[in-house]
Parts: sequence; structure tokens; C-alpha cells
Amino acid sequence: MAMDPKKKTLMQLIAVVLTMGGLAWASVPFYDWFCRVTGFGGVTQTADAGSDVILDQTITIRFDASKESGMPWEFTPMQREMKLRIGETGLAFYEAYNPTDHPVAGQAAYNVAPYAAGGFFTKIDCFCFTEQVLQPGERVQMPVTFYVDPEIVEDREGKFVHNITLSYTFYQIDLPEQQAALDQGKTRNLN
Repeated sequence: MAMDPKKKTLMQLIAVVLTMGGLAWASVPFYDWFCRVTGFGGVTQTADAGSDVILDQTITIRFDASKESGMPWEFTPMQREMKLRIGETGLAFYEAYNPTDHPVAGQAAYNVAPYAAGGFFTKIDCFCFTEQVLQPGERVQMPVTFYVDPEIVEDREGKFVHNITLSYTFYQIDLPEQQAALDQGKTRNLN
């Protein structure tokens, strides 16, 4: 028994819509995984400890800071650049200041340039791994501990990289529930 051509077309259309929806749903986590594995798009790597190998070659790390439009904080690197031996652990600081009269939560997005360095720039610890909440008038120095993987000197494109720029962009996020509840309690007590 043959299927009605209209029903067949409808079934094919539904299958296409479901397939496209499934692909759209899976594309963000797949792209994130791909970027983290390959360093594509300047996404950095993470590690629990520094490199076991330190080369005599040096590399210059530059530090950049920006804020998303509407983010009220002041945000700057404490140093503009540093020279490290490849494989040596570096420690840099960024400073954030909340000039407002209320707590503000933020999260940092990051990348490195050139993109060829992304797979070799490895963070051991970073303020960007967690959300940050600054109280009114609070100023903090936030560390990032990192190294450049010595395998960069063997990479087809990476071996030509002599400068890496580490960039952070802070954007405002909702206050964590505990902080928001505290703020609501303070507001009620003031009224």
C-alpha cells in the first residue's frame, strides 16, 4: 500500500525540521569542545600544574582588558606585557573596580591572539574560571597563572609566534541568588 504523496512530503518536512533542530541544539557544545581541543579561535587550554619542560627561547605575553557595553566596572591589566621562557609559569594580575553603590556580578570571556597560539597557551588558574562579585566601591586584583606549552616550537604555525596577546572582556551577569537575597534584605531594611 503506497503512502499518499502529501503525507510523504509532510513526513519528510518534519524529519528535516527535527534534524535541523537537533543539529542546532548540538552545535554550541560541539563547537565549544572543538575549540577547547584544538585551540581554534584563540581558546586556551587548562592544566593543574606548570610545564615540566622550560626552553631557553622566550616569548612576549601582552595583556588586554575590555568591558562589554553597560558593564559599570573599571577593568585593566596591572602589567602591559611580560617576557617568559617558553614553558615557564607566569603570573599576571588584572584589576577590577566597582564604582557603583550596589554589588555587581561579572564574568570574563577570554581568548588569545594569534589564534595559532590558542592550543599552546595553558592556564593553571584564572579569575575567569568563576564569576566575580564586587561590592560597592570594592577594588580587587585578580590573578591568572599560565604557561606557553613548549610544543609550540614544533608546530607548523606556532613556531613563528613570538608575541601572544591574552585578552579578557568582562560582561555583567545576574547576581548569585545568595547575594541578590542579601541585597533585597538591605533594601527592605532601608525602607
